[in-house]
Amino acid sequence: MNEVGRAVISGLTSSIPAAWEVPENLRKAMEYSLMAGGKRLRPLLVVAAAEALGGSREAALPVACAVEMVHTYSLIHDDLPALDNDDFRRGKPTSHKVFGEAMAILSGDGLLTHAFYSVVQAGSAHGVPAENVLAIVEELSRFAGPAGMVGGQVADMEGEQGLTALEQLRFIHEHKTGDLIVFCLKAGGRIASATEAQLEALERFGRALGHAFQIQDDILDLVGDEGKLGKKTQSDIKQEKVTYPYFLGIDGSRAEADRLTAEAKKAIQAGCIPYPQRLLEIADFLLHRDH
Repeated sequence: MNEVGRAVISGLTSSIPAAWEVPENLRKAMEYSLMAGGKRLRPLLVVAAAEALGGSREAALPVACAVEMVHTYSLIHDDLPALDNDDFRRGKPTSHKVFGEAMAILSGDGLLTHAFYSVVQAGSAHGVPAENVLAIVEELSRFAGPAGMVGGQVADMEGEQGLTALEQLRFIHEHKTGDLIVFCLKAGGRIASATEAQLEALERFGRALGHAFQIQDDILDLVGDEGKLGKKTQSDIKQEKVTYPYFLGIDGSRAEADRLTAEAKKAIQAGCIPYPQRLLEIADFLLHRDH
């Protein structure tokens, strides 16, 4: 595991102050899903974006932990019987299988709410200017909420068996997956007091990267290794979901992921991002990943 991943895990482990009176089963359920593994992509993007502009890793970590909490809450809720009804996530039984549906829902609620507390620590504990922290809170609310990730989930749920155009699928991917990735890049930029031009470049990078990431997920659901993915493959087929390979085929989907990755890399290679190497490496890794 890389250095950033270890720092994120350490931050997540201590994210709820020990002195707080939190019901033990709730604390266990939150920690169970947070510590279940995964790529930790979104926290890595926050840190990499901050460092690409010369910002502090330590200041970025509370926001990196916050976005992992939001992402984890969304997975807990997505896995519930009312939505995707999945039994496994990251190679382990899903939260509702271990703790029951009610506690799974409440642990997701707890993670979402606690994420905002974590964001504020970037300012109170690490000196990020208050206006930057406020902008991060505002964008997290927007990109994770009804006009962002939650709205994308609703569009996905309502369109599962009625998608007839690729543009509808792009809308779902843009909001269900892409918006939170864009948030990560912009939040990292704000930690490093990015200029408007730098924030725009990071947003273009994140938007193209998010699309490529989801296309690769669609491909892996068809041809991936269940052992590496930590969940059942071909779940999209079983749920009759329309995906990129449905419209473009496997080869066409791979070509589109290639194109979007190149577009993402171009956005941060124009000179306004002083240290883009880590972000470029992440883009290449995501394109060629097998889980």
